[in-house]
Amino acid sequence: MIYITRKEHFNAAHKLFNLHWTEEENRKAFGKCANPNFHGHNYEIYVTIKGKINPETGFVMNLFDLSDILKNEVVEHLDHKNLNLDIEYFKTHLPSIENLCVYVWNILEPKIKEFGAQLHCIKIQETDNNFAEYYGE
Repeated sequence: MIYITRKEHFNAAHKLFNLHWTEEENRKAFGKCANPNFHGHNYEIYVTIKGKINPETGFVMNLFDLSDILKNEVVEHLDHKNLNLDIEYFKTHLPSIENLCVYVWNILEPKIKEFGAQLHCIKIQETDNNFAEYYGE
């Protein structure tokens, strides 16, 4: 089994705010991330796939195909968007980095399977110090 990773980038705004909580509860839990005017991040997304090397191509999956899937199915839908307002999934899920990883996984997993590879990990870096990884568990 070999693992290969493709990195892409997108910018998006969000706020962390539980509608069932008071302003005070939200400020206590989320701090300045609960800003009513939202805030933005320059996200880095790393998609790791795994599989066996095709002896004819030397690839697990052609990275041009992986890049196209990632750009068309994820980046185009998230880039320069307000996650809370523009993305249907985040109207019922807090747009935390953890939930963002799960959201991306659910989009990419079936697409990558079509190419005979397996999705291994979604890693999203939100800031220099904060990132989440999801392995589909």
